[in-house]
Amino acid sequence: MTTLDTRNARLLMCRPEHFAVSYAINPWMDPTSWARDNRAHAAAAREWADLHRTLTECGADIDLVPSVPGLPDLVFTANAAVVLDRQVLLARFRHPERRREEVHFEAAFRSLQARGGVDSVCKLPEHVVLEGAGDCVWDETRKLFWMGHGPRSDAAALPRGEVMYLPDAFTKTGRAAIRARVAPEQRIAIGSEDGCRLAANAVCLGNAVVMSGCSERLRAELAERGYRVVTTPLPSFLRSGGSAFCLTLRLDRRSVPAAATPERAAVA
Repeated sequence: MTTLDTRNARLLMCRPEHFAVSYAINPWMDPTSWARDNRAHAAAAREWADLHRTLTECGADIDLVPSVPGLPDLVFTANAAVVLDRQVLLARFRHPERRREEVHFEAAFRSLQARGGVDSVCKLPEHVVLEGAGDCVWDETRKLFWMGHGPRSDAAALPRGEVMYLPDAFTKTGRAAIRARVAPEQRIAIGSEDGCRLAANAVCLGNAVVMSGCSERLRAELAERGYRVVTTPLPSFLRSGGSAFCLTLRLDRRSVPAAATPERAAVA
């Protein structure tokens, strides 16, 4: 098995101190059910801590956004921004319930910039909506972003170029775009069982694919391709329609290798 380098993997996360399902902006969210569950918040805290520990054990360095009362979805840092080449494009949220997160994510990135963690922080025009890496996933193999709109799509680009996706989550045009850009042997189409588990909502760190859960079929297929599936159950966050990928934001993605010279970068 080829070991992929994870020494530079840097993630942004937010502790779920104020996480709750207190409103409904997608089909997964049921505030009434959450309110009846006296153990919900404690369970979410345990699950998040397990994910944080697992990612650290897999080699990631993790920066934290301070949690804020009244902003339950701040924990889903994937929506904070698009980050590439140490440049940050801040998100602009579609739903009013999440728009108050924008100023807190901006403050976190400004602080990160002051500490040398990123080089620049930019804002979108007022009329443009883009919910960070939730809408815009970097594909390092093909040097492109996979972008979606409408209901959240379900796809992950793996380190060796495979794309794991739920076909039913895409339009006919979207599926055609995947077929046009991804060779058949690099497509991993998951079924409804894994779709309901948000199995493609995974964090890839070298050979490790960290996810809430998956079927034995998918685990075996990933193992055949040289990946190690690491499961850390996140049922509390599935209740908001999020999972491992949504709870993290990768800060170290580059369009060219970090060691590339300026001349090589220009050619690329």
